[in-house]
Amino acid sequence: MLDAIKFEHTVFALPFAYIAMLLAARGWPGAWTVGWVTAAMVGARTCAMATNRVVDRRIDARNPRTAGRHLPRGVLWVSELRLLAGAGAVLMLVAATMLNPLCLALAPLALVFLVGYSYTKRFTWTSHWILGFTDGIAAAGGWIAVRGAFEPPAFALWFALTVWIAGFDLIYACQDVEIDRAQGLHSFPARFGISAALGMARLNHALTAAALAWLGVLMGLGVFYWVGWLAVVALLVYEHSLVRPGDLSRLDMAFFNVNGYIAVIVLVAVVTGLWR
Repeated sequence: MLDAIKFEHTVFALPFAYIAMLLAARGWPGAWTVGWVTAAMVGARTCAMATNRVVDRRIDARNPRTAGRHLPRGVLWVSELRLLAGAGAVLMLVAATMLNPLCLALAPLALVFLVGYSYTKRFTWTSHWILGFTDGIAAAGGWIAVRGAFEPPAFALWFALTVWIAGFDLIYACQDVEIDRAQGLHSFPARFGISAALGMARLNHALTAAALAWLGVLMGLGVFYWVGWLAVVALLVYEHSLVRPGDLSRLDMAFFNVNGYIAVIVLVAVVTGLWR
């Protein structure tokens, strides 16, 4: 089941839920909130990734890179992953119920995005931003769990997460250009080419840096936050140095390693930046 849950994607999104909680509370938000937000994140990610595996099972079977996943190999049954997705959705709804009324009211809409984004590449090359927007719900949810309201810092963090994830998803999709075109899928690299995709990824990551700077100003974070921000900018520059239109051999390092470090650095930067 671990492939269905995709631990790496959780590493990208979960720290931002914690970041949002810490910022909203200006410190520790309490064990109750942290526990239920964690449960909501586990449920949401499980639902999303199990659904993705079911929805994409035939596409995955025709792609040499993904043909070894559990469903194409027959290791798991579709019914098992559907049950897993349903259990994740229930856990998320229960957690939202335990947090506050706004979390519960917005949880069904979040589930629409968590389930629906897997279909978007069938009809639009904007699927990378829809994925980023969907993962950005983690940041908005963490803020709402504490404050029970939307406020400007939540939007700044949501936007940062949206363009950051869209940027590295654009890079990741470059390895599947030919198979996406053959299957009629509408990724940005398949539609506009690898060079354009890498350029768009750079633009999105420039926006990520700007949004994180905006967040620091809005929250009045201290010098340690800005040290972390500089480290994130350096890692983003390094990430883009690893890939070229004619050389994607280091793509996995750019996707998993560098972005995992970025998520953790932003979390540490926020924690230390609150110690003004």
